[in-house]
Amino acid sequence: MLEFQKDIEASLAVLRNGGTILYPTDTIWGIGCDATDAHAVQKIYALKKREESKSMIVLVADERDILKYTSHPDPRVFDFLKNTKKPTTVIYEGAIGLAPNLVHADGSIAIRLVREPFCKNLIKRFRKPIVSTSANVSGEQPPFFFKEIASEIKAGVGYIVKYRQEEEARHEPSSIVKWNKDGTLIILRK
Repeated sequence: MLEFQKDIEASLAVLRNGGTILYPTDTIWGIGCDATDAHAVQKIYALKKREESKSMIVLVADERDILKYTSHPDPRVFDFLKNTKKPTTVIYEGAIGLAPNLVHADGSIAIRLVREPFCKNLIKRFRKPIVSTSANVSGEQPPFFFKEIASEIKAGVGYIVKYRQEEEARHEPSSIVKWNKDGTLIILRK
């Protein structure tokens, strides 16, 4: 049995009921919910005190999930992602099947294909993408460790994952790139 199995089960119960979770990602600690549920997404905007015009990242477990939630991804993006070492979020044009309040006004969506075992297992079991946004109030410094997360954020979620809470390794936010229709790549954050 995986060491985080109880956390997976508890997280799934909350996610399936439209709730939010506080969880370790492949980068920093994040607040998550069902990326297809507009009411759940709204809870995260309210908790973070964040404007809805600022879209959030979506985590997926498999390449086929990118194909499911974007209209026409360039196939070359998959080769690019296979060659990246650092977790990389890609902004895709033509988001489909996601909560409308999660999609940017221009129709784009930021998606990261995760490799981290907890996230990958959770998403595969949930069978839907999960929102990932830093576990902080908008405008404040994102926490690099669990102990840096504000009590206001902890009190505002439906479940807090126990796995990796004691970890002291510093994780950084992901790189962010935009894949354009013409196949060019723009690096927005290294």
